[in-house]
Amino acid sequence: MILAIDVGGTKTLVALYREQEGEWRVCKEKKYQSSAFQSIAAILTDFAGQKIYAQVTCVCAGVAGPVVDGVCHITNLSWSLSVSDIQEATKVGDVYLLNDLEATAWGIRYLDEDKFLDINPEATPKQGNIAILSAGTGLGEAMLITGGDNVTAVATEGGHADFAPQNEEQDKLLVFLRAKYLGHVSYERLVSGEGLCNIYQYLKSLADMPISEQIEAKMAISDPAAVIGSAGLAETDPICKQAVRLFCQIYAAEAANLALKCLPYAGVVLAGGITPKLLAAIKQPYFMDAFLNKGRYQALLQNIPVRVCMDEQIVLSGALAYARYAEKNESRLLGSADEQ
Repeated sequence: MILAIDVGGTKTLVALYREQEGEWRVCKEKKYQSSAFQSIAAILTDFAGQKIYAQVTCVCAGVAGPVVDGVCHITNLSWSLSVSDIQEATKVGDVYLLNDLEATAWGIRYLDEDKFLDINPEATPKQGNIAILSAGTGLGEAMLITGGDNVTAVATEGGHADFAPQNEEQDKLLVFLRAKYLGHVSYERLVSGEGLCNIYQYLKSLADMPISEQIEAKMAISDPAAVIGSAGLAETDPICKQAVRLFCQIYAAEAANLALKCLPYAGVVLAGGITPKLLAAIKQPYFMDAFLNKGRYQALLQNIPVRVCMDEQIVLSGALAYARYAEKNESRLLGSADEQ
């Protein structure tokens, strides 16, 4: 059996897979609120006991943050985890720790075509690199780099690069957020759940924007980003509607930035928890208009596919894919499990 884990700033998914009739199938799965637990060990203890873990041959976890020497300090969560933490909790020797976008890249590599939705259907996919962006609690970015017969998943922290405004409206948004974040404003501060709320607060600060008491009341008792997104898509509130538009335009601009850096002729893939929820807005012309707004390179970007990954458990799928690869190619991996 293989244990796959997806540790995010908001939720943690744990799934146990068993090979049956040539296919890997989930035999147990559970979702946890990450902040309700003090450690990964507490989650794994709740999930199963040593009798089950004794049957596990490999564990692979995708974690929301950079992995250095087998340790990850999760960007949007107060605790960290390590290969040794998971080994201690499960007593499994073969444990691999990946950045969650690296795991996403592994999952996308093997994902069925019917799990993607084309946003730029006129583009013709070719062999080559794939750029991956994932908007959720934070903004993750990764690349699948093709070289000959080899494909390499590359984790990045590109979501923390400086936000670059595209127009005067976004110039003012940047000035607003500089005051909040004391200078450095990353794309994650705009393209994430927190980012949608930041954009809403900026628009709310403008004198000409009508503020809905009903929306404010809902935000006080529910997930504010979910309230903004829902009202924005339904067009029942002008601030929320504009917030969703701005979010999508900035998301598209950063997707194009990543595309220019790795030339993903096989496509740009948008993943994460927020992306499918805002699909109706992402399909609006303003998304692709912002994606193509790169001056002399508009023509190049027009021919790059842009697709939405509709598999909400893509990190788990990728962790499983990597674990299977690791079990078959242990001698080809650099170092031991502690170095992954």
